[in-house]
Amino acid sequence: MFDTVLVANRGEIARRVIRTLRRLGIRSVAVYSDADASAPHVREADVAVRIGPAAAAHSYLDIDAVVAAAVETGAQAVHPGYGFLSENVAFARACAAAGIVFIGPGERALEVMGDKIRAKDHVGGHGVPTVPGFSAAGMTDADIAASAEATGYPLLVKPSAGGGGKGMQVVRSAAELPDALTTARRVAAAAFGDDTLLLERLIERPRHIEVQVLADAHGGVIHLGERECTLQRRHQKVVEEAPSPVVDAATRERLGAAACAAAASVDYRGAGTVEFLVAADRPDEFFFIEMNTRLQVEHPVTELVTGIDLVEQQLRIAAAEPLSIAQSDVRLAGHAIEARVYAESPERGFLPATGEVLVWRAAEGVRTDGAVETGSTVTADYDPMIAKVIAHAPDRTAALQRLDAALADTVVLGVDTNIGFLRTLLADDGVRGGDMDTGLIERLPPYTAPEPPAAALAAAARVVTDRDAATAAARPSHASGLWSARSGWRAGGPAAPVTAAFESGDGRIVVAAAAEPGPIVSVGARRGSARTVGRALSDGVVAATADDGILWVHADGVTTALRPLSRRAAAELRRAARERGAAASDPELRAPMPGAVVAVHVADGATVAAGERIATIEAMKMEHPVTAPHAGTVRVDVAVGDQVRRDQVLAHVKEDD
Repeated sequence: MFDTVLVANRGEIARRVIRTLRRLGIRSVAVYSDADASAPHVREADVAVRIGPAAAAHSYLDIDAVVAAAVETGAQAVHPGYGFLSENVAFARACAAAGIVFIGPGERALEVMGDKIRAKDHVGGHGVPTVPGFSAAGMTDADIAASAEATGYPLLVKPSAGGGGKGMQVVRSAAELPDALTTARRVAAAAFGDDTLLLERLIERPRHIEVQVLADAHGGVIHLGERECTLQRRHQKVVEEAPSPVVDAATRERLGAAACAAAASVDYRGAGTVEFLVAADRPDEFFFIEMNTRLQVEHPVTELVTGIDLVEQQLRIAAAEPLSIAQSDVRLAGHAIEARVYAESPERGFLPATGEVLVWRAAEGVRTDGAVETGSTVTADYDPMIAKVIAHAPDRTAALQRLDAALADTVVLGVDTNIGFLRTLLADDGVRGGDMDTGLIERLPPYTAPEPPAAALAAAARVVTDRDAATAAARPSHASGLWSARSGWRAGGPAAPVTAAFESGDGRIVVAAAAEPGPIVSVGARRGSARTVGRALSDGVVAATADDGILWVHADGVTTALRPLSRRAAAELRRAARERGAAASDPELRAPMPGAVVAVHVADGATVAAGERIATIEAMKMEHPVTAPHAGTVRVDVAVGDQVRRDQVLAHVKEDD
């Protein structure tokens, strides 16, 4: 076994790998960018090495810098995690050239399975069923259109060299094909450096089932059952579970055999995942999608139902040990479900969110793989996933209940998250009954955040009134102390309720009476500072105030962001809302999030229609179009390549007279 292993990744996966290394007594080496200098994985490793600035292209994707860090620290092996360089054959070659073991498959598996077109053709020749389709490599748009017509619509256009749903476009008619090709190529070139496309028949209402495999260098190949990854949004997985509620024992055996055949066909080594599409109305019929030659984000659900540490198996296989587990040893016990917690705003169309994590508190009784802690900063430089919450129980119903309760108890203050949306999703009848397909989330009504619980409003009002009272008391005054006490005292009558006004996230003004004073304890402090950033009230409510004055409160399983208002500010907001209601739509188009302008779709001075795309912003590996709010003449204020702030004006659309 290795003495020292470098983890070429960040966030929750780096921390998860480091945990197993520590358990096995192996020295761990972390790498970090300038944005991650104080990240949890850096402090938890035995050694940490800086590899570059925040941009991933100049740090976590810099092969020379990562290999140099491994050589410098005496690492005998490199664990790539997932994403970044985990499926990069050039990185595997560079490790080998430096005498370092790449904890992953060999070059042949990386090359064959790293190209969706080649992988599909390859496994099809080894008896694995595949979806009808064709490669667009070397074809003109006219050739593609002709082949698309022959294959039949609807089609799925996707980059050949990538994964994670990036660049995928659904095309239902020939008229939609040109725009889909342009978008898919642009995303593929930016994300993977290769704009080759693959077009496949779109299977309506599919389920996404994947099979975990392990293979050693001695010819041993086994599978660890399947995972259901059907709940996706924009081809990104949101909730995963093991086993699948629709796969019976016979189908599981067939799926496992197909996955093992795919792995054996490329002399696979290590942990890998073979992904299949399963028709919702015919769960016994499945088609190969791709093979991920790495650990998957959702691997914890397999670990919980099998009791097998997949990272340990990766390490042992990379150290040339034969598998110590036979297929007959694999038993699936109970049910496990994982929810991905993203820093994003579901009520704003799932736009990625950034900011400082004022308070982080993981739920008890479940497994949480977190990338953040109190004091962490979530930036736009990397993927917005900040944690995974995984529940395990004897059956699926109990696992769903346990996961929902855990999400309710997970506290993230300071950054918007999708936790509220995840709880709404888990409560859906289709999810509860296991009647799912990959389009389920897209068919849900637009998400609206729940009303702030009464306990949250009362606690927020208490925090604000206590703060104001303390400020007033500290100010020199010749008036009676009654004026600064803010107690609601009245002469000759009962005390008036002490209230505070707030603006909620959706722009509403809320007035709340303060809760009765009670004991408050610190729940978190900013790193490197003694300033308390969070307060836990006696009734279980947690509150924290950000530097911008926003008060974040968690109560009754709901997190609410509130902006305290003076009486004058509340009155001005009410008046502005009335004026907006009587006016036309806003002519200013603002950036929905911080990011880079990757496309400007119209010329300055052009006439546009309502809903026409004006520009596209890219951040956190996702593209977000900005469209005209009404018809008119456009004035463009940005250019391709510009970095923009959230709410920065990108263009103006002047309505025609």
